[in-house]
Amino acid sequence: MIRPVLTEIGIFLIPFAVYALFLAATRSGLFVQSSWPTTIVARLMLAALVLVIAALIGFAHFSGAAPNSTYIPAHVVNGKLVPGKEK
Repeated sequence: MIRPVLTEIGIFLIPFAVYALFLAATRSGLFVQSSWPTTIVARLMLAALVLVIAALIGFAHFSGAAPNSTYIPAHVVNGKLVPGKEK
């Protein structure tokens, strides 16, 4: 469960990282407050939210089992655990 959460947090941070790389490349002062005006931060947050929503939709659409598959739960055969799978 932690992997999807960390993936979404990483996707959310992408626009901020790109802007920070831009500031570092232009030597504009990465840690100076005037390099991070409210309008830029608001646009970065909007872009980050759009990316997260697109990623959630993409993960929901392209992950998981096929629509007509049947899940066979984990079970024990001859004392050995057989993991669950989709057929």
